[in-house]
Amino acid sequence: MVVREGLRRMLELDADLHVVGEAQDGRQAVALARKLRPDVVLMDIAMPLLNGFEATRQVLKAIPAARVVILSAHSDDAYVTNASAAGAAGFLIKQSSSHEVCEAIRAVHAGRTFFSIPISRRFVRADLRSTGDVAKTSAKAPALTSREMEVLQLIAEGKSNKEAATELRISIKTVEKHRGHLMEKLGIHDIAGLTRYAIGAGIIESSVQITII
Repeated sequence: MVVREGLRRMLELDADLHVVGEAQDGRQAVALARKLRPDVVLMDIAMPLLNGFEATRQVLKAIPAARVVILSAHSDDAYVTNASAAGAAGFLIKQSSSHEVCEAIRAVHAGRTFFSIPISRRFVRADLRSTGDVAKTSAKAPALTSREMEVLQLIAEGKSNKEAATELRISIKTVEKHRGHLMEKLGIHDIAGLTRYAIGAGIIESSVQITII
């Protein structure tokens, strides 16, 4: 909340940027985006109920013309790769300066991509071999459906099958079915393993598990 308020105050200092809404979690972010139809969305990864990657997919599905800039405390390759795969046009680390945030918003609104300076420098240093390795690694990652991603996040956040069913407005039996598919696809057979996978893949951040909910 403090970060969100700080971002809003910072952006409101810029005359040509207008903040039209704020969201407390991923589901609210998607709902507000559908209602307000913003040009650019600043999307945190670490959000309860629905992480920034899946929220980005859902926003862009509803509003293809929108541009999304991901915000994260982490800049690991897995996070950047997942953000790009979700359709994000930009990726900023939370330590970015106000100038860089505004620059990113203008860049993606103009149809360009934008990455924080440390990430851009890493990309420049990467050679063709490492790029190929990343592509191979991404290709090996199992494809999860949007619903499976939602169920995975709720499981990793410590939600019971009943709580997940209530949140997603589906039956407990359907949640159990999705959980079974997740375990089969990922080759993981316990909740702790699913949680570790979700953290490693950047679907949730370890610092926001359960205690924030």
